Amino acid sequence: MQTNFTQSQLDDPEIARANEILRACVHCGFCTATCPTYQVLGDELDSPRGRIYLIKDMLEQERDADETTVKHIDRCLSCLACMTTCPSGVHYMHLVDHARAHIERTYKRPLMDRLVRFVLANILPYPNRFRLAILGAWIGRPFRGLLPKKLRVLVDMAPKSIPPVSRNDDAQVFSAIGPRKKRVALMTGCAQKALNTDINDATIRILRRHGCEVVVAKGAGCCGALTHHMGKTTDSHKTAAKNIHAWSAEIDTDGLDAIVINASGCGTTVKDYGHMFRSTPLADKAAKIASLTRDISELLAELDLHNGSARGLPTDATKGLRVAYHSACSLQHGQQIKTLPAELLAQAGFDVVTPTDAHLCCGSAGTYNLLQSEISAKLKSRKITALAATAPDIIATGNIGCMVQIGSGSEVPVLHTVELLDWASGGPKPRALSDSHQ
Repeated sequence: MQTNFTQSQLDDPEIARANEILRACVHCGFCTATCPTYQVLGDELDSPRGRIYLIKDMLEQERDADETTVKHIDRCLSCLACMTTCPSGVHYMHLVDHARAHIERTYKRPLMDRLVRFVLANILPYPNRFRLAILGAWIGRPFRGLLPKKLRVLVDMAPKSIPPVSRNDDAQVFSAIGPRKKRVALMTGCAQKALNTDINDATIRILRRHGCEVVVAKGAGCCGALTHHMGKTTDSHKTAAKNIHAWSAEIDTDGLDAIVINASGCGTTVKDYGHMFRSTPLADKAAKIASLTRDISELLAELDLHNGSARGLPTDATKGLRVAYHSACSLQHGQQIKTLPAELLAQAGFDVVTPTDAHLCCGSAGTYNLLQSEISAKLKSRKITALAATAPDIIATGNIGCMVQIGSGSEVPVLHTVELLDWASGGPKPRALSDSHQ
């Protein structure tokens, strides 16, 4: 793609990066075939190629974002299926993130939009606030008919229950069981700590049993993804910097072999810290953190769960259960980890099946199901139908957002991959499973 940025514009590292990405695009349109919003809406401007044109024009002209551009950028899920499909290696994620930051700086949204985004940015990354907000949503449900539509969506999406607080999320060190193979830091996350504490508990158990000393670092918290994808880069970088400092302190004292993340949306963001902080004093530390970051499935594969030891796999309790594996977009497209979790489940004795159109998003996408509820609902319906067609006993995935999205409409229990692997290797039966699953 030909671009026409001036030299003074290219002196800005963000514009220089945008120019590099734009020039890689060859207009081929392969991205439209795998874009969920283009499939649902059928509008070229709701495809990656269409959005690229809108972003190019906005940045080249140095103009404030307009209503049309904002509408179509907001409809993007950031599922990154386009990056998997693109034959030219266009890094759409960096480009759309830049566009969102530009929109946040230059466009004044309607009052209700600003209110909803303020609420999400100041509640979801904070587990205690999130828990209180869920309680508030329960209280507000009888009055939902009196609320504006955008606020009704927030009330309707509140989960039906809140798990007990897990003390495993507090800053501490869990020793390895048996000889120590690795020392790893676990990112316990933010929204996940309010929605499902079983995931971190299962992660700690399985890592300890397989020789890992697990550190929950003091000062680490939200990865910054939720605010980053709303264009609130000041907030997201502030949060991310806290993680970089917290994990760097562990590296500098007793060392770390890996930073393990069990929410793939967070993993995609942390693996991008090197880019996010490339022009800052934290550049070297951020790059080091990014290089150490592993999805839980990557780390479990490194630990060789299937080595035939007393803690190996599979067990009679899990063998033969039919598991439909939903590959979260942030894992298969953002981190390019496509088959590894399903392979681990199969090696654990589960009968693993894959739904049709497995590359398509379930519609969760961070805050997307709250901000673009109608499109999200269509994508959720498609995904649940595809998963149900495989006749599974269990649905497994690697991201809390997908678990909540699919679980809100599925009669089949939805679990994190690590919960099943923990169970298969000697851990307790997941609470989410009914007694009928033997």
